[in-house]
Amino acid sequence: MGCESNSTNATPPSPAIAPGAEGIDTASFARSFRPDPRLASTIPGFDAPFVQAGLAGYSDAAMRIVARRHGCPMCVTEALLDRTLLAGGRGFAKADLGELHDNIPGGEEDHPLVGQIMGSEPDEMAASALKMIEQGRRPPAHYRTLAYGKKRLTAENTEVAEGGWGAEEATAPDPLGFGAIDVNLACPVKKISRKARGGHWLAHPDGAIEILRAVRDALPAHVPTTVKMRRAFDDPPEYERAFFRIFDAAYEMGYAWATVHARTVQQKYIGPSRWTFLRELVASRPDRVILGSGDVWTVHDIFRMLSYTGVHAVSVARGCIGNPWIFRQARDMMDGLPPRSPTIAEQRDALRQHFELSVAVNGESLAGRLMRKFGIRFAEHHPRSEEVRVRFIRVNSTDDWLAVLDEFYHDDAQQLLEAQSASGAHAPAH
Repeated sequence: MGCESNSTNATPPSPAIAPGAEGIDTASFARSFRPDPRLASTIPGFDAPFVQAGLAGYSDAAMRIVARRHGCPMCVTEALLDRTLLAGGRGFAKADLGELHDNIPGGEEDHPLVGQIMGSEPDEMAASALKMIEQGRRPPAHYRTLAYGKKRLTAENTEVAEGGWGAEEATAPDPLGFGAIDVNLACPVKKISRKARGGHWLAHPDGAIEILRAVRDALPAHVPTTVKMRRAFDDPPEYERAFFRIFDAAYEMGYAWATVHARTVQQKYIGPSRWTFLRELVASRPDRVILGSGDVWTVHDIFRMLSYTGVHAVSVARGCIGNPWIFRQARDMMDGLPPRSPTIAEQRDALRQHFELSVAVNGESLAGRLMRKFGIRFAEHHPRSEEVRVRFIRVNSTDDWLAVLDEFYHDDAQQLLEAQSASGAHAPAH
């Protein structure tokens, strides 16, 4: 969960606080924009200034692969709880914590992939980060020994536990594994047993810095680390000062970049994000790579944020649910082409692919339930969106899913879409 969940308490799509941004010529900016070379040099394949964020309950391998087929250069898993990783997925199966099987790399098509972790204890975070990078190549007890032993885990002493692995052998780069580890200090989740995790660490800078250091020290130098943050825990000045302590410390200890969501933790997803904060942050730290997040609903918002704030890339979250075409549109705009809405045939193809991939990842029974929420969002592109939405809610199986496609995604629907577009009407925007 990068924790960009589709919460019922979230504010509907609306503009960020960015005075003057509405006047930006996004088409002209996109044509002239060139990604910072530090993105691709840090994570090979990260060749465009946008990324699919980790989304709670959404961004499994199926969603990620569909996004990649439409031009997304890099994806992030939802935030995996460190104890879930160390326990092999047992005992922490709450919906807001992320299921392991949804977040393992999906092969050649699911690359590069950033693994995001969240937790409360530095040693647990360090051991789980190592386990993700190594894809669990050592015995499970090894990682638990590293997490709960008395000796602080570092890249130099990872060979101390059982299993006979040397540090160099165990942590050799895996071309189909995780390209980086992202530490989540952003998620507005509840505390557990009075312990901070996610965004609550932004109110406790000493503890946040200890976690960042533990994770960085545990991994070999060739493994990039990044951090997800929000602009502060809350609005009072002491929380902004805490943000900058953590932010600066991360870069000083070798973190490649921070992705900064422009809402506070206390805001959750209510109210507008402040792109003004991102703009000031970039101006005050011009030598640092910074990714931005918050209120990116359309392809124009990607380039509006890049232009207005100066961030080096944009993390697209709720705006890409049921809308993988946002990434194709972004690449088109960078090539000087107008962003093109998906045809009915393209929508049908994406829906079919997504369901087939979800069945492969989750099994047909679970996919039938999981894909309802995707169908609802995909339906927003259809000229009969409300009818399609209601039908997707009833889907339970592959046959149900294909029946909706056969009924609504055919040539007559394309004619209706074109007529609707010509009249100036359109489906609800994300």
